[in-house]
Amino acid sequence: MNAKIPATGRRPMIGITLDSEQPGGYSKMPWYALRENYCAAVAAAGGLPMLLPHEPDRAGDYLDRIDGLVITGGAFDVDPALFGAGTRHSTVRTKDRRTAFELAVTRGALERRLPVLGICGGQQLMAVVLGGTLVQHIPDEVPGALAHEQPNPRTEPGHAVRVATGTLLHRIVGVEELPVNSAHHQAVRTVPPGIVVDAVAPDGVIEGIEDPGQRFCLGVQWHPEYAISDGDSRIFQAFVAAAG
Repeated sequence: MNAKIPATGRRPMIGITLDSEQPGGYSKMPWYALRENYCAAVAAAGGLPMLLPHEPDRAGDYLDRIDGLVITGGAFDVDPALFGAGTRHSTVRTKDRRTAFELAVTRGALERRLPVLGICGGQQLMAVVLGGTLVQHIPDEVPGALAHEQPNPRTEPGHAVRVATGTLLHRIVGVEELPVNSAHHQAVRTVPPGIVVDAVAPDGVIEGIEDPGQRFCLGVQWHPEYAISDGDSRIFQAFVAAAG
C-alpha cells in the first residue's frame, strides 16, 4: 500500500535515533545500527526517515530540520542515577553517549512541541525526561511477572495490554486490548502528575504513557514497527500525521 502524502505535498522529516556498538561484528571500528523496519514503518506512514547520530551538542541543529522524533529501543539501559535511584541493578548496561544525545534531543523536541514517539527503551527514556522513574529489572521487582523478554519471535505477540479508554492511545488504536511483542527487562515505575498511563500488561507493568499537554507525546513499551496488529500501524500513521 502506498503511503499517504500530506496535503502540503511534503513528507514530514522524521528523526530516528540510532543505536551504537563497539568494534566487532559489522566493523572493526565503532558503528551505528538500526533495524530496517523502523525506517520502513515511518515511510509506510508517509514520513521521510532521517537517522540521527549521537552528537549531543548538535541536538538543536537536528531539531531545526526534523518534524517529529522517534526514540528507538536497544539492548541497554538508562543510567539509574538519571532518575534518582540510589542503587544500580547488576543487569544494568548503559550507553552513555547515546543516552546523553537522546536526553538532549528529546528535551529539545518537547520544548519545541514536536511530535515524539518513544519505543521500548525509548519510552523509558521519555519517562525519565518527563520526570518518571524506572523498574531496573522486572523479574526481581514485579511478583508474578510475565515473560517480558518473550522467548518467541518478535514478529509474534508475547502478551496483550489493556488500553485505557479516553486516552490518545485508545483513540489511535480503537480497541481496549492489544496484542504486543515484548523485549525488555526494565519498565516505567512511576510517572509524575499530568502524565497518563494509557496501557498496562496483565501483571501490572506499565506498557504505555502519554503527555496530554503536548502536541503528540506517546511512549509504548512494545515494538510497533513490527506491525503485528493494525493498532501498531495506526500508531505510526497518527504520529506521522501529527508531524505533517
